[in-house]
Amino acid sequence: MDDSTTGHNKLARHNRRLQALLRKYKQLHQLQNALIQLSEQASTVPELTLLYPAIHHILEQHLPSRSFYVVLQNQFTQALELSYFVDEKDGISVPMHLANQFGEGVTGHVFRLGETVYYTKESMQDAVKDGHFKALGSPAEHWVGVPIYREKTIIGVMVSQSYNPTQSYSDQQIELLEVMSLYLATAIERVKKRELLESEVKIRTRALMQSNEALNSEIDHRKKALERQQILFKIAELATSSEHIEDVYLQVHQIIRSITFAENLYIALYDKESGWLTFPYCVDQKTAASKPREFAKGYSELVISTERVQLIDSHRAKLLIENGIVERAVHVPEENRATSWLGAPLKTSQGVIGLIACQAYDHKYEFDHDDMELISFVSHQIAAVLQTHLANQALKASYQELEHRVLEKTKELRQTNLHLQMQIDERKKIEQQLYHDAHHDSLTGLPNRSLFLTQLERTLQVYQRHPDHHFAVLFIDLDKFKEINDQLGHHAGDQFLISVSQSFADCIREHDLLARLAGDEFVVLLNHLTDKQQAEDVAKRIIRVMQKPFCMKGICVQSGASIGITYSNKRYADTDEIIRDADAAMYYAKNAGRGRFEFYHPLLTAGKNIQRHAEQHHLCDLPTHFRSTEISNLDDSNDGKRAKIRVLEAFGEHPVLGSTSFDILKKFAAEKDEQIEIELKLLQEAQNWSKQFDGNTLFSCSTLLLEEHTFPQLQKHLNASQYKLCLLFNELDVRFASSRQLENLKLLTQSGVAVGINEFAKDRCDLTLVSQLDFKYVLLSSTFSKRVLQQSSYEVQLKGILAVTACKHIQVVAKGPAILNFQTLLEKHGLKLFFGKQQSLQAQNLYDLPDSELLAE
Repeated sequence: MDDSTTGHNKLARHNRRLQALLRKYKQLHQLQNALIQLSEQASTVPELTLLYPAIHHILEQHLPSRSFYVVLQNQFTQALELSYFVDEKDGISVPMHLANQFGEGVTGHVFRLGETVYYTKESMQDAVKDGHFKALGSPAEHWVGVPIYREKTIIGVMVSQSYNPTQSYSDQQIELLEVMSLYLATAIERVKKRELLESEVKIRTRALMQSNEALNSEIDHRKKALERQQILFKIAELATSSEHIEDVYLQVHQIIRSITFAENLYIALYDKESGWLTFPYCVDQKTAASKPREFAKGYSELVISTERVQLIDSHRAKLLIENGIVERAVHVPEENRATSWLGAPLKTSQGVIGLIACQAYDHKYEFDHDDMELISFVSHQIAAVLQTHLANQALKASYQELEHRVLEKTKELRQTNLHLQMQIDERKKIEQQLYHDAHHDSLTGLPNRSLFLTQLERTLQVYQRHPDHHFAVLFIDLDKFKEINDQLGHHAGDQFLISVSQSFADCIREHDLLARLAGDEFVVLLNHLTDKQQAEDVAKRIIRVMQKPFCMKGICVQSGASIGITYSNKRYADTDEIIRDADAAMYYAKNAGRGRFEFYHPLLTAGKNIQRHAEQHHLCDLPTHFRSTEISNLDDSNDGKRAKIRVLEAFGEHPVLGSTSFDILKKFAAEKDEQIEIELKLLQEAQNWSKQFDGNTLFSCSTLLLEEHTFPQLQKHLNASQYKLCLLFNELDVRFASSRQLENLKLLTQSGVAVGINEFAKDRCDLTLVSQLDFKYVLLSSTFSKRVLQQSSYEVQLKGILAVTACKHIQVVAKGPAILNFQTLLEKHGLKLFFGKQQSLQAQNLYDLPDSELLAE
């Protein structure tokens, strides 16, 4: 009976979950369908008078909107004017006495507020009484107003109202109105542009039909434009068809030759900084290639200085020389002087970079104004191509820009085909944008909350079916992000977020997921994990990346990242619990000093029970027991002669959490003074327990006992007992210990106190700690022990550790699973000592147990 009931309950829960997902997917489908219909209408309707009824028809399919109107702001008078109006009571046209009063009513209130407003009949009457706006028109039972934005500027309001008391608006329906309003401004602009375009086409058609002379002129104009278009296309091809600049010069010559006389042509480049002219290309029947020269008063300099096309014949050349505008550096024989010379500047966005010039001898050809117009027309395009090659810019980008210019110059000739292509491209762009906006963050381009939660839900379902497929969620909050915004501005803050997102992406694998939740909060979903260390490694990489200062406008701000980590657990039933626990761990990391990471622990969310107990009880009042772990040696041949080694660890019986390590309790619940008091009491208790043991006893301590005001108490405790312990200190604490703490640690070793280092090589293998301090024991972390068997680089590090410890007569103990095969493999690498079996030792309250009282095991 119980199994049947349990099965029915599970089926019911699954059924409810499936129904919720169905509602969610149905809502998203309706929203997507409405936006697609809006995009289709914006692409097809010829004028605005047809767009608004189409939008009204779309909305009627999903919500009660038989009464619907749109109000837009007149950009000249700034007044709110009605663009579309259909009402069940007031008809299909707005009443005359309300035509220009929307700014005073609830519609104007929404426009000024800039936010979505939902009123019932009663709440609207209350707002009228409070003076927020005037009552206009027939009162509706339910009224929804949504602002219409173009980029960040509000341009109008879209309103739907219902006169039926039972037809209210749900959150999903309001959300549909809001999303429709986001794309309405774009749709209005597209239809307006289409109307304007059609109007221009009609005006041009009427103009063409006025006279045959105008028609012929237009035909000639189009022919010239087509010819220029072909020239522009040839120039545009240079940006991508030629890899070497010499080929570009040769093809430019061929293009100029196709439009005018160009048997003699040269291209000169001008360096403004050095003031020199160079001639990379020159073809001339009279002279050889020109040598580089300083900027002087030649024909070329005249073109560059005036930035205009210059046409010079023999007569004008004489006048220019007589007036001192042009000077010849050397004497040129009469037969070698050009009788007609034409030069055009090569202009770019950075200024004039040179010129292109054609010249004729012996009156073989006389350039005219048509030639000036043609060479001026192509010189700009040639300059762009040359600048692209000379500056080594991206060829593809230059070609697209050049193609854009061509399309802009010839749009009147190819309007019909281009218009159709623009419609197709714009529709594809909108569809892609709709999909991207629905799943990605607009600033960083990262997946958004919706996509992340969807992927997390799938990952959780996979883990529930396959418990060995572990995962982890990292909740990241950026430190001092507000300072960046305050000091450098919000634009710099946006650039910082973009830079951070790119850096975070480099810290994870390809199949992991990085998303931005909101503001400065990011999350990472790590899949296919085998242990927590992998998640820890990713967190460390992110923290290291965030330690680099962010600089902009000459100001550098040091940021950081506080990271909360939650690892896959069978107790997780939904994604909200996972996000909640990761968020709690992140806040603990931020409150504990920032720039660090913390794994989630039940203490973070244990709730009021822990708070109430913390107020009523001292941590030292908790019932305590010790766990003893023996250090074993696989070589048992002389076990009787070898001194035994064991490690003591203290546990507290917490009323809410049960048996929990004192290291965790101190970390989450104790102030600094209380923690020191607990440390000393535990040390005293461990000394009592060591009386029962043969051999050496190792006990973990924190570096707080090495501080200046605490160290004398530690020495007193150690000197008062004849049974000495070996004090174990965590490698991370020793690495970041102060100079005073390190000096006190050396004093301990010099006074004969045995000292060991715990969790060694968990993050990195720092042999200086082992070589500089006189440790008796080195306990390798389990993470390092596993990696020794997996990666050859860690095997080399282990050899270094064993070499240093052998010189200093330090015993090395390996942590890891108490599996014979695991320990046997490590023994082949030179390790002898391993963590062995554990034994629980019961004890009373720390304060209640006298030093002389010993409890049996």
